Amino acid sequence: QVHLVESGGGLVQPGGSLRLSCAVSQSIVNMYVMGWYRQAPGKQRELVARLPSGSSTNYADSVQGRFTISRDNAKNTLYLQMNSLKPEDTAVYYCNVRNTWYSPEYWGQGTQVTVSS
Repeated sequence: QVHLVESGGGLVQPGGSLRLSCAVSQSIVNMYVMGWYRQAPGKQRELVARLPSGSSTNYADSVQGRFTISRDNAKNTLYLQMNSLKPEDTAVYYCNVRNTWYSPEYWGQGTQVTVSS
């Protein structure tokens, strides 16, 4: 069982920045894939950014150039730096990891991001 705890969400004005963190309960050094998803009210959960092991990062077109996913193996933490935030970025953001290609996915509880003036 892998436990994930997201933090860093909040209310920010358009054009502002936030950094989300996802603390993982075990070593992430060999994690197969780690990523961030989001779900806005009335919409399906969607991929924001993904960091596969040994591969390049993937970003949703809507966040390309504004968001950056990164990891700190020493702290077992995944990050999402969000810049130039827009109202349409408002959603609950979830951390997602998978140990191996055949492992189940694990999700955090989510953190609310609200972009509004």
